[in-house]
Amino acid sequence: MDARIRALATGVAAMALVAATAPAVVAQDTVELTLAHSYQDSQPQAACGAQVIADDVAAADVGLAIDIFGASQLGGDADRIASVAAGDIDIDIQGASALSALYAPMGVVDGAFVFDDWQHLKRFFQEEASQPLKDGFLDATGVRILGAWAAGARQFTANKAIRTPEDLQGLRMRFPPSPQFLMNAAAMGAEPVEVAYEELYLALSQGTVDGQENPVVNIVASNLDEVQDVISLSSHQLSSNLVVMNEEKWQSLSEEQQAALQAAVDDAMEQVPVCDAEATEAQLNEWRETGDMEVVDDVDRVAFREKAEPYLRENWDAAQVEVLDAIRSTAESESE
Repeated sequence: MDARIRALATGVAAMALVAATAPAVVAQDTVELTLAHSYQDSQPQAACGAQVIADDVAAADVGLAIDIFGASQLGGDADRIASVAAGDIDIDIQGASALSALYAPMGVVDGAFVFDDWQHLKRFFQEEASQPLKDGFLDATGVRILGAWAAGARQFTANKAIRTPEDLQGLRMRFPPSPQFLMNAAAMGAEPVEVAYEELYLALSQGTVDGQENPVVNIVASNLDEVQDVISLSSHQLSSNLVVMNEEKWQSLSEEQQAALQAAVDDAMEQVPVCDAEATEAQLNEWRETGDMEVVDDVDRVAFREKAEPYLRENWDAAQVEVLDAIRSTAESESE
């Protein structure tokens, strides 16, 4: 892993002396931070997330630079978060379910219907209600959470409309092989089938599974609209990303550098959901116009929520329920 990461500091030559008695002036070294993620350059998480962070930090001119390694260049999710904890990678962008392997309460962030929308997720991570979750994760892993965003909502696709939980009955629905995703399936009354994302197109085309759930940008990226007839806008789960950083590296930065990096992450937290929303709406409009996929808007999200929440409360432990209550408390404080 170390061989694929560039050195974390670059030297700068001293300026020539103007006169024999004049003191030498040495420019401050620039600290380079590695930022890793699994996304392609065209995806919102990269274009409006990682790149915005790097550009904002550069513009701040505080002796700090971000070196981006996308598309899983530095390993898969599990490998990268282990490298962040070890200090071999400085910053990473991870989904909450992946982080829950290290700290179980983090999985609640990926629970079905725990957030109302992307603004709710952003607000939670910016308010005091999220501090116990952040502190618990830091204590357990040595990794700091700098921020979080929602890169789209997950929607059902199948060859029929899914408007209520009853419509899931008899359908073999693909869900990612993650404990929280599979719990979400059970909470909503789905019959989950674990299929790797890379194998999903083939599984749908061969009838191994009847349907699946993913954000619209992922559906398009994998051409799933070629093998599915209907998209039902359930928005049952937000596709979360957390920006995490090795704590020792964070503490090694100056206060000015910390402030610049945090401001850059805050900016990305605003931009990623907007970029995703624009791309999603454009694609939905195209499907509505062409008829390549039927777009079902009248999904009974209340029915799904009322089915899912009691199940999750019953099956999560006390620490996880505390996180859920903290999240829901921020939904009640929405500004007009």
